[in-house]
Amino acid sequence: MTTEPINSSDKAKRYFDFALSLIALIVLSPILLTVALIIKLSSPGPIFYRGLRIGLRGRPFHICKFRTMVVDAEKLGGSATAEDDPRITPIGKFLRRHKLDELPQFFNVFFGDMSLVGPRPEVSKYVEMYNDEERAILDLKPGITDWASIWNSNEAAVLEGSKDPEKTYEELIRPTKLALQLFYGRNHSLSVDIKILAHTFCKLLFKDWTPRELVPYGKVKLYKVVSQSQVVTQSQASTR
Repeated sequence: MTTEPINSSDKAKRYFDFALSLIALIVLSPILLTVALIIKLSSPGPIFYRGLRIGLRGRPFHICKFRTMVVDAEKLGGSATAEDDPRITPIGKFLRRHKLDELPQFFNVFFGDMSLVGPRPEVSKYVEMYNDEERAILDLKPGITDWASIWNSNEAAVLEGSKDPEKTYEELIRPTKLALQLFYGRNHSLSVDIKILAHTFCKLLFKDWTPRELVPYGKVKLYKVVSQSQVVTQSQASTR
């Protein structure tokens, strides 16, 4: 469990995280047990995925998710995962589509490695790419959801069809993701966290839900749409 000196605002956030994650784990326990059993019976390998991520102050920790990919998937490809990634198991596609693979992160919140709301934790490769301004993101405890998660609620669908998901992630998602994480860092409070949680819940129910805070950032572009438009443009140019 992460322990460090915190001010009264951070204490309130920690109590909030602890209480809600405990309630979530209790309420969701039947779903957690059911999903764990299905994963165990449907494919060889562990039930949980424990990927290494960079947390508060640059400290590494293991994020907890339900395993949705084949064993040793990280050795077979990069960290960016498209919806059509062959490493994803059949049950994994269902879990990812309905965000059920994310539920074990409530354990990370309960034990203090993560918060309910905060910048999504990154792998070391992308943290090492931070510039001086972006390193301020490491002053925030990583979270399950944030403004960037609402803006880009289905990363796998964005990357679908890309032959290089890592490069596509860096071009279509990462710049705005970083901008929104810095925006949260400049304007975060417990009331903002509650607002983000409410918007996250709405986003789960309504795919096109867009908080007014995200309107200036536009819609996330799908790789397939971008690729098709480029093909059309190139085709038109070749006929002139």
